[in-house]
Amino acid sequence: MLFWILVAVLTAVVGAVLLYPLLRGAKVADDGRAGEAAVYRDQLRELDRDLAGGLISAEEAGYARAEIGRRLLAISNAERGVEKKPAGGHYFSQAFIIVLLPIVCLCLYLAKGDPGLPSQPLQARLDHPGNDLAISIVKVEQHLAQHPDDGKGWEVLAPIYLKTNRIGDAEVAYRNVIRLLGANAERLGNLGEILIMKADGVVTAEARTTLQQSLALDANNPRALFYLALALEQDGKVAEAKTAFEALAKQSPADAPWMAAVNDHIAKNGGTADMAAAAPANANAPGNPTSEQVAAAEAMNSGDRQQMIRGMVESLDAKLKEDPRNFEGWMRLIRSYAVLNDKDHAADALKRGLKAFPADGDEGKQLVALAKELGLPTEVTQQ
Repeated sequence: MLFWILVAVLTAVVGAVLLYPLLRGAKVADDGRAGEAAVYRDQLRELDRDLAGGLISAEEAGYARAEIGRRLLAISNAERGVEKKPAGGHYFSQAFIIVLLPIVCLCLYLAKGDPGLPSQPLQARLDHPGNDLAISIVKVEQHLAQHPDDGKGWEVLAPIYLKTNRIGDAEVAYRNVIRLLGANAERLGNLGEILIMKADGVVTAEARTTLQQSLALDANNPRALFYLALALEQDGKVAEAKTAFEALAKQSPADAPWMAAVNDHIAKNGGTADMAAAAPANANAPGNPTSEQVAAAEAMNSGDRQQMIRGMVESLDAKLKEDPRNFEGWMRLIRSYAVLNDKDHAADALKRGLKAFPADGDEGKQLVALAKELGLPTEVTQQ
């Protein structure tokens, strides 16, 4: 009962606040007209004094008196108009505020609200965060504030920070994990990757050292091998980078998720991507080469293989013009043009793909991320 009394009181207060300007409007208008009329009457008296003092002629006084009289008559007509229809234009607004607005709000609350729901303070939400990621983060942070040497807690929090794009916090968390739980290939790899993300994709000296430590613990760590090869590429050591990427491609499964990026860098450094490895894991995706095409490509020399790949890419481009809702096709087309070192067509494919999958959607974000990975001009994403 107390709840509904409070609701009624608040509704009345809000209604009064909204009605006050409407009810006051007519009075303000009347007061304004009355003030204008008083000014004109004073002008008439001043005019008589000037005429009596000889300051103006009788003809000039007549003209001035006629003009002042005209203005007084206009104000008088306006006042009579207000008296005939006082605040008539506000009747609907007043009725809406007094009657309809409370009814609409009450119906919405009964449909969406729950007056019987008990209050839940912050501590209760922290105890039962459910699917609320922000509350989960706060809960773990509070725990770590009291137990900063809990390595497992830092290990739980670190990937959450990374998922929410809190790169600096993720770096601190992974450093604490390594300090408290010890270093292994995965933890060092995570820290190295975060250092690269923090540097906007540049493999810094610290990141390189960290990745080399990870590689010393696991010589087949593909993430460390990839970023160390990327470091060679960024240092301008093209031949060494190509060799490193090709070595990673040979030891990786053909359907490994990183193979598309590896082949892009092989092509960027003057090599030729292997068609079987360049194909994405989803072999049934529209536009992928068939097993017969892959077998035929393997039997060709380098020039013929490149010509065949070019034909397949152009065929995929034509299919996407007919069916632009093929997201996997756009991803493959953009990547394929990049592998062929055809940046202009890759940028054009990106632009057309973003028309079908806008950049603010999940698919569009993946297209933008791919463009950044391939070094394509991202200003097309702003158009």
